[in-house]
Amino acid sequence: MVEPSAVSPDAPSRIRSPLLTQRWLDLAFLHWAVDPAAVSGLLPRGTVPDTYDGATYVGLVAFRMHRVGWLRLPGVPYLGTFPETNVRLYSVDAHGRRGVVFRSMDAARLIPVVMGRVGFKLPYLWSRMAVRRAGDTVTYTSSRRWPGPRGAYSRLTVRVGERIAEPTGLEHFLTARWGMHNAFFGEAGPSAYLPNDHPRWPLHRAEAVVREENLITAGLPAPEGDPVSVLYSPGVPVRLGRPARPAGLPTP
Repeated sequence: MVEPSAVSPDAPSRIRSPLLTQRWLDLAFLHWAVDPAAVSGLLPRGTVPDTYDGATYVGLVAFRMHRVGWLRLPGVPYLGTFPETNVRLYSVDAHGRRGVVFRSMDAARLIPVVMGRVGFKLPYLWSRMAVRRAGDTVTYTSSRRWPGPRGAYSRLTVRVGERIAEPTGLEHFLTARWGMHNAFFGEAGPSAYLPNDHPRWPLHRAEAVVREENLITAGLPAPEGDPVSVLYSPGVPVRLGRPARPAGLPTP
């Protein structure tokens, strides 16, 4: 295993022929520090927990997906636009590629949920969701419909603070993730890596004024205490590449 790549707020390379394009808007990032041993068994084959100062993290990320588009086609206004809330872990593979592993991906559109589950083997779940902004607060609500566990929910309200001129190393570690690890080719095979690129995150300090949820404990041990990091971003345009097999060779 090679050394993990350096944590960088800028994408390591530009994706010239994207598989998907989209915008991620009105993002709230909540994070808890956890012992790597507590989550190592939940990561795909070929990956281990990525750590910062000895700890890894559980992330709860709520946002608006906007105009998902295939290849270079225009983004879709209705089916490609919906609220989403993800529970994620932090991973690194034998090639040093840092990424995220999604434990759940609640989304408000059924067709994208089915496409994500069938086409990409991602843990998408259909939920009733809304994102509402009032002044300096943003509220995200979610109630799971299918496939379950039914009743898994979240209600988050964050108060957005000042823009961060110089994010800390940890803040870059938690947000500047340039790909995901997933068993795109079936659970029996090793993980593959799907890269992304986007402009540097515009990040703001934030405060979680309401946090009621059980999305994390629906698939993970409960983290202790309040989140150690709460951030907000107005969003970025994103380009996703094609899944690469563990050896780094693009899929056909």
